[in-house]
Amino acid sequence: MTRPHPPHPAVGPHNLRDARALVTGGSSGIGAAMAKVLASKGARLAIAGRNVPELQLVAAATGGAIFSGDLREPGCPQRIVEGTVAALGGLDVLVSNAGIGWAGQFSSMTESEIDALLDVNLRAAALLALAAIPHLQPGAGRIVFIGSVAGLMGVPGESWYSATKAGLGCLADSLRAELRPQGIGVTLVSPGVIDTPFFERRNVPYQRVHPQLMSAQTAAEAIVSAVEQGRDDLVIPHWLSWPARLKVSFPSLYRLLAARFA
Repeated sequence: MTRPHPPHPAVGPHNLRDARALVTGGSSGIGAAMAKVLASKGARLAIAGRNVPELQLVAAATGGAIFSGDLREPGCPQRIVEGTVAALGGLDVLVSNAGIGWAGQFSSMTESEIDALLDVNLRAAALLALAAIPHLQPGAGRIVFIGSVAGLMGVPGESWYSATKAGLGCLADSLRAELRPQGIGVTLVSPGVIDTPFFERRNVPYQRVHPQLMSAQTAAEAIVSAVEQGRDDLVIPHWLSWPARLKVSFPSLYRLLAARFA
């Protein structure tokens, strides 16, 4: 007689009070805003980034521990996760937020620029998850990847950035299926355009009329709410999910409209 398999630990809503959370890319933008919202929910924080003075300001506002370092450097993701576990006594939520952009024609990119986007946007996220998974507890652990709507649809002039974020989305989908039996959740967040220093560092400022810039605070509140609800996916603003759905369901129509209104 075959014994029934024991039920998998539930992956559901999260009470963030006293949750131990690591936020990368936490010195500014979405990361800094998320750290502050998480702190307001009672979470205990570790904040990682490269800008130490800015990290110290965020830490002062949140009571978080700080870890400085470049996630492209060998061993840095592992060191930050292990430091977080030591400082907080464990890890419940990993927010893999660090990312860089690049705008311009793909043919004008250098190999070093291609490598930098791949290393930060995808490779570092994978290594952070790899280091974090052994510490995440069934029913309480969650990985949050900050992707982009560019990864859902592809954006002309941001081809390689879009590709790295699409890869992150694929990683999130695969890991979600792998980790669900362990009771560990994975949330993929795909923001539109957020008013952060991101655009100052990608060669070209944001110049489109639509979609309009969203504040980092508004984005952070939506992301933290999605974590509390145990959601798998979040697109912000929500209306941007419709072009992504159109691309999947009616690709020819999507390409026609994209060419018309790009």
